[in-house]
Amino acid sequence: TIADTEAEKAAVSLIRRSCPGHNFLCEENDYPRLDSPYTWVIDPLDGTGNYASGLPIFSASVGLARNNELVAGAVYDVSRDELFYAQKGKGAFLNGKRIRVNSATNLTQALLITGFYFDRGRNMINTLEQIKRFHFKQIIGIRRLGSAALDLCYVACGRAAGFWEFKLNPWDFAAAKHILEEAGGKMTGKENEPVPPLLPHFIVASNKKIHKAMLAVINDD
Repeated sequence: TIADTEAEKAAVSLIRRSCPGHNFLCEENDYPRLDSPYTWVIDPLDGTGNYASGLPIFSASVGLARNNELVAGAVYDVSRDELFYAQKGKGAFLNGKRIRVNSATNLTQALLITGFYFDRGRNMINTLEQIKRFHFKQIIGIRRLGSAALDLCYVACGRAAGFWEFKLNPWDFAAAKHILEEAGGKMTGKENEPVPPLLPHFIVASNKKIHKAMLAVINDD
């Protein structure tokens, strides 16, 4: 939408005023690689389908990496005026209040969130199979909200216990990954491997306590 491209222009322009010479990794446009250790990872409108349909679940996501390590992130939910943010080593916050992941220790205590890969092929089928397997574990339920950045922030603040999606681009998850981890949560790939912050990846995120159980269900194929 026009909102995606205009929001990205505004974000990049604002950051460049204070941080000239930094790199940008964004959803809508490619930017030349510069000789700087800093990269801003921006999704100007995460949840475009919701936004275009008038469904008020969408966000703007901005993360900052230094030498391939995330050091700061912010995700803003425009509709609810909720700003999630974190700085390395200083914790995660929602509108100025410290947030932590929830205390669910098993899947029967877990509300989960997922996302559907856009290709509508094998990954979609696999996701549906995983949803079925999770439900048979007597979880509280599964939601598909449509904004991965917000989904991850909801795990960070304890509204959900876990999230997974077959493939996300770095602008979808970078800022929220940092917020989640500063809130005590965990993010890995499907095989429990680290997630590189600047590359697309399979995402499994949790409050840490149910991570092993989530991976077992996801990989039971």
